[in-house]
Amino acid sequence: MPHGREIFRGDAAELGRLHESRWQWLEQAVGPAVALPTEYPDGYHVPRHRHSRSQLLHALVGVVLVTTKHGRWMVPPDHAMWIPAGIEHSVEMLGDVSMRSVYVMPDAIAGLPEGLRVVGITELMHSLIVESEKLPQGGELEGRAGLIMGLLLHEIPNLPERPLGLPFPSDPKLAALCRRFVAAPSPHATIDEWAGAVGMSRRSFTRAFHRQTGLSLSTWRQQACLFAALPRLADGEPITRVALDLGYDSVPAFITMFKRMLGASPRGYMRGARDAGEGIKRLTGSAQASSAAV
Repeated sequence: MPHGREIFRGDAAELGRLHESRWQWLEQAVGPAVALPTEYPDGYHVPRHRHSRSQLLHALVGVVLVTTKHGRWMVPPDHAMWIPAGIEHSVEMLGDVSMRSVYVMPDAIAGLPEGLRVVGITELMHSLIVESEKLPQGGELEGRAGLIMGLLLHEIPNLPERPLGLPFPSDPKLAALCRRFVAAPSPHATIDEWAGAVGMSRRSFTRAFHRQTGLSLSTWRQQACLFAALPRLADGEPITRVALDLGYDSVPAFITMFKRMLGASPRGYMRGARDAGEGIKRLTGSAQASSAAV
């Protein structure tokens, strides 16, 4: 399999063949980790699949939506999704996406995450991922290459988890409520309304929802609103319009929720993401120019 940056364009059949070729190559590759870069067009959908290696899916530019039977996870710029080996998942691109994936053997090192999660990418990890894609892939690495990949692997357990997962309950009635909320999110939905809709007491509903998702309804609802807001903000929509469309009584209330969940205001968060994207584009352009000169 060629190691260069792959750009997935064309009809569905052609794209399917490209992905099938990549997955077959990954299953045969040796070594604890393999780093592969890919460029995807807006709206591209990778159908459900699984692999024997865990995947650290890093979005350099663009927003990625990962879906499994356990729920949905959003991966904005400067973040990554950890997908354990064997988990069936699909991937949807929201905007043009520049993706870097590191595929890790489950026993590569001790302490790798056991569950699905979105993590923040530190400056060190970002540099390691960008550098790792330049290394020989599919074999055992020694010397400098081995040290880079070894440090990358040891940094994975230290990446900070971010609240960008949206796990769905296993109970069909509760899951149906969640799907309806995702289709039309609102911060005003109450526990009593949800409990009454499925014929449960408030206490029983609260316990069941937390047991099946690991989150309170309040936290789950806020994360669902973030899911709806991030792609629109990335497209340049005004914060006021997004906040009011999501049902918030005021823009400050929306900003407060956003800062509590992601650690920055919507404006600051998106500005940081854009700056990172521009930096990556400049680096990519320089690398491509150097390759052409050689």
